[in-house]
Amino acid sequence: MKEYRPKYQGTHTVYVFVESPDVTPQDLSLRAYEAAPDLMIKETCFGLQITGAPERVAEVVATLRALDPSHIFVKDRGFPPGDPRRCRANMGGARPGFFGHEYELSLIRFISGGLEALARREAGDSALDALERKKKKPLDPDRLKTIFDAQEPSHG
Repeated sequence: MKEYRPKYQGTHTVYVFVESPDVTPQDLSLRAYEAAPDLMIKETCFGLQITGAPERVAEVVATLRALDPSHIFVKDRGFPPGDPRRCRANMGGARPGFFGHEYELSLIRFISGGLEALARREAGDSALDALERKKKKPLDPDRLKTIFDAQEPSHG
């Protein structure tokens, strides 16, 4: 078996996902290139892939997330770019991780909604407080009994 020698030893790679009404992957890439010409930055359909010294990557990620904190998310990449063990150029087709990204992107809007609601609550949005109080109305006991009665008995 051939010995594995990483091309980018000592680097860290992250994915930056954006699902924002105000910021596009292109906006992120331009800002990243301005902030860190020393890093390897690749624009993707979902955001960016950034590789470089761990401290520099963290600095740039903080800068990018400040653009729209509720709609920009970051996750570590498990393998460095071009790694022959995972590179689609060697495997053919999409990287197996792409399908995971695709699924995660479908969930991001819900996380964004929760983060925005939390920010509104912290800012003292009284309309949100009234909505939350309404949602916490206890379940009517007769409704609960109807739900229980509708369940089939277990055959165990």
